[in-house]
Amino acid sequence: MTRAALRNLLAHKTRLLMTALAIVLGIAFVSGTLVFSDTVGNAYRGQLTQSLDGVAAKVGPGHGGAMGGDRSGGRVDSAAADSVGAVSGVAAVRPVVAGNAYVADGNGAPVGGDRRGNDGTNYHPGPGGTDPRYPLKEGRGPRNAHEVALEVRTARNAGVKVGETVRLSVNGLLLHKELVGLVASNDPRTTAGGSLALFDTATAQKLWHIEGGFHALDVAADPGIPVQDLVRGIREALSGEDLDVRGAHQLAAEGNRTIDELTRGIRQTFLVFAGIALFVGVFVIANTFSILIAQRGREIALLRAVGASRRQVARAVLAEAAILGLGASTVGLGAGVGLSLVLRAVLNATGAQLPDGPLAVSPSTVLTALAVGVGVTVLAAWLPSLKAARIAPVEALNAVETLSAPRGLAARNALGAVLTLLGVSLMLYVHTRSDTSGLAWAMLGGVLTMSGVIVLAPLLARPVLSLGGTLLGRLLGVSGRLAKANVLRNPRRTAATASALMIGLCLMTGLSVVRASAEPGIDRRAQQDLRADYQVSLRDGPPSGLAPHVQREIVRLPGVEAAPPFRRIQVTSGGTVTELVGTDVTAIGKVARLRFLGGSAAAVRDDVIAVAETAAREHAWKAGDRVLLEFSNGKRAQVTVGALYADNDVIGPMLATTRFADRYTDEPGDTKLLVKAAPGRAEGLDQEIRNALGGDPALSVQSRDDLRRDTSATISAVFDLAYGLLGMAVVIAVVGVVGTLTMSVFERTREVGTLRAIGLARGQVRQMVRLESVMIALFGALLGIGTGVFLAWSGAGLLRTSFPEYSTTLPWRVIILSLLTAPVIGVAAAVWPAHRAARQNPLEAIGKQ
Repeated sequence: MTRAALRNLLAHKTRLLMTALAIVLGIAFVSGTLVFSDTVGNAYRGQLTQSLDGVAAKVGPGHGGAMGGDRSGGRVDSAAADSVGAVSGVAAVRPVVAGNAYVADGNGAPVGGDRRGNDGTNYHPGPGGTDPRYPLKEGRGPRNAHEVALEVRTARNAGVKVGETVRLSVNGLLLHKELVGLVASNDPRTTAGGSLALFDTATAQKLWHIEGGFHALDVAADPGIPVQDLVRGIREALSGEDLDVRGAHQLAAEGNRTIDELTRGIRQTFLVFAGIALFVGVFVIANTFSILIAQRGREIALLRAVGASRRQVARAVLAEAAILGLGASTVGLGAGVGLSLVLRAVLNATGAQLPDGPLAVSPSTVLTALAVGVGVTVLAAWLPSLKAARIAPVEALNAVETLSAPRGLAARNALGAVLTLLGVSLMLYVHTRSDTSGLAWAMLGGVLTMSGVIVLAPLLARPVLSLGGTLLGRLLGVSGRLAKANVLRNPRRTAATASALMIGLCLMTGLSVVRASAEPGIDRRAQQDLRADYQVSLRDGPPSGLAPHVQREIVRLPGVEAAPPFRRIQVTSGGTVTELVGTDVTAIGKVARLRFLGGSAAAVRDDVIAVAETAAREHAWKAGDRVLLEFSNGKRAQVTVGALYADNDVIGPMLATTRFADRYTDEPGDTKLLVKAAPGRAEGLDQEIRNALGGDPALSVQSRDDLRRDTSATISAVFDLAYGLLGMAVVIAVVGVVGTLTMSVFERTREVGTLRAIGLARGQVRQMVRLESVMIALFGALLGIGTGVFLAWSGAGLLRTSFPEYSTTLPWRVIILSLLTAPVIGVAAAVWPAHRAARQNPLEAIGKQ
């Protein structure tokens, strides 16, 4: 039986080509995801190891402050650095000062654009006169406030050489410095196209408002000193300080955990779409083996007649599936390696800043890809193998193909009705809810609804395709009537082929409905609370914020009516982390529509704050309450809730004065400025602002339309990525249509020959096959679009509370385009099968057994 399985596989290799291609595509998706996540993870780990090279311990601010140069808050004073240097076993202490620095290219734009890392740090030479963190490639390190060093690629992209003047911007301060050296760096933000500028330590401290202190300390140990002893000694020396001390092993473990979480999230996201593609592939594989079983009915009957048992027949079919799955999975594994390169390039192009590194193809990836490929193929062939095992020797000798038993279709229809009823009921229940607690029910209801429609597809196919076939018959004559008869000959096969296409189109239609429903609401939400004409901010929006002179320069312009600053800081109250905005409360009403529910803006002063409605409800606060706020730098403040206002996306959950925010922030800086133009002066004011600030490459001046487009672009990028990933499932479905039609042509060789012999022209044969494909594609499109619209509509209740602006909107253009595209897909899928059917010699075809 094993030899028979191999011979059958080789004898039908052409017919199995489309099935193999479906497996290849699915496994390429799986293996590409695994290779990609392993490659990214290994690259990050390699860079983590290099960044900790020579570092035995790190010292950073406590209370969740900056470890390793994060600028989110906190500082390490110079006195603490001296104390660490005096600890026994400490070989060297390298202070770290870091922030955002924008290097201008020849056109005045920032190197790397808006979505890259624009980093700056201090160059701290050691005993040898160089900083081991940044090996010199040319020149020397910066020594005073007039000098700067750049990473090699940054200098190349900026078009500057050693000895020339570099134009930079730090916190909105435009600088011109001499380039004295080029360094190497393996930071992923830089290697992905960002920039890196290095200043002497004193200059870096001044630029990032941390004079007399540092963001962190890198500590090197003397040879032979245990890290645990060194960390213990440093902690004892800093026992009176609110500082965090961690050893290299702890830092490496924490870094690896972060990397694992990152790669796990990437892997799980892409594997979900890979699973959808494989699920679609199951229909293609099952359909192929069902057709093969029908075509080989006499052969199987002969095997049964000469002594083969039912179990042996079933095993032979599964053996064919296993061999096919193994071969196709091997090819898919190779294709997945190439796909991983494409994924990295695409994500980096959208600003993901993934590090460079060699491809990582682990043994577990190879085994997983092969196991999944073989397992899915065998699973899909299981039901066809049972069908083969049930073929009786005498019955199968009388017919090439056996029709579905009415009892089987009746049972299937009953099961489909139950699944559909349960799924629709759950989705209607979800529609009545107005919170996200029904997410699990929505997922279950969606799966049940789709499963029910798939099971009911043969029942639905007959009336739908009968109507469509009748119309085609009247319009196109004999070709249309023959196509109708052929697609209705085996409803199960037709439904299985259409269902593969239906799944992909269902998900894509559902996404389209969500997108069309969400985008107008997001636009309204972003604009309804905004009165300002322009927003001025740093391109990367670093926590250090804009320099104070930026607001001074803007308010001096005659066309500016108001430009209140926004200083966002993180606070914790009652264990809940939230955000507070410090601003000029006297001018806030000019740039934001702020509706007070109790109190007014005049009540916000000193230690009196205003709180948004939802935040007040979550904390059970009311006007007059005294509450305790804790800041990320460890400071605390007892404040009074002086006013309540309606939720406002521009302001956020809490509002205070700039003086209050500055008092509890180590590095005061404006996150952004909202600019209200004087009456009749809004036109062209953005260019006046840029000119007043010297064309600073770090600053972004955006109008309301610019902000809306940015929001839309971000949403579009997410949806476009999802469309692209779901497109793989649609491609596999199209492959299934091609395979089904090709095998159907093989199956009907004598029939086609007879039609040709009695006068059917080659063109009519081609048209017949094309019409079959078009009907299958349209049926799948109708099922997918209808189901997708229903699921998107019924799931809208999940967003009703958190996103009240969401209103279900049907994307008619997308729906109509999908319906018009379905016939095109059908015609394209039928090109090869139609050509093969038309070129058959009538006499030879009639003579085939």
